[in-house]
Amino acid sequence: MGLFNKNKNKNDKQEEMKDIVPGWDAITAEAERIYPEQKNPKHYGALIKWRFGGPDPLDGISIYDGGDYWHFVTYGLSELYEKESENKEWSGYGMEFTFKLKKDNYADEEMEIKCICGLLQQIARITFKNGEIFNPFEYLYTGQTEGIDSRRISNITGFITIPDTNFKTLNTENGRVDFVEFIGATDAELKALKNKELTVKELYEKIGSDITSYNRKSVI
Repeated sequence: MGLFNKNKNKNDKQEEMKDIVPGWDAITAEAERIYPEQKNPKHYGALIKWRFGGPDPLDGISIYDGGDYWHFVTYGLSELYEKESENKEWSGYGMEFTFKLKKDNYADEEMEIKCICGLLQQIARITFKNGEIFNPFEYLYTGQTEGIDSRRISNITGFITIPDTNFKTLNTENGRVDFVEFIGATDAELKALKNKELTVKELYEKIGSDITSYNRKSVI
């Protein structure tokens, strides 16, 4: 995670975002509607931004404290700064990613948070390189059998997507932004989806929560 720099205080974060325009501000305003007391959440910003030749497409990821989970929200799949695309309806790719990680007795909680940031960057890279749009009620299965956690021992090996249960769709000056929430899924669950034994909506109902727990057992 050397490509990320944790901003340790509000002044550092403000310095990084001193040229913010409506896209970034709109995401932050929505996050602060949900978490009004958290004006200075954990934040990781790319040291070299994608548009300047850096390897990571997301300009930043903020992590809000949801009580018993950490709530991640990305900045970079929508147009954060000036309007560049010709599509006036949508801002950039028209989406940002979110993820909720259950707090647990981790050996190194900060490492797990950084690990999720890295995964969100990897998924965003698929969009930037291939133009793939992630919609709600889809799944992301690569055949990986190792856990997505930093130690690679969890039962959680991939993801399903839903509309974020907290963030609302934004109509920014740069266009519309939807928040697509990723939820961890097990290998057995993902194979069942691939084999069309059930739908993503049905699996989500079986899981019964949008908070990813690394200790969760498969519902299949």
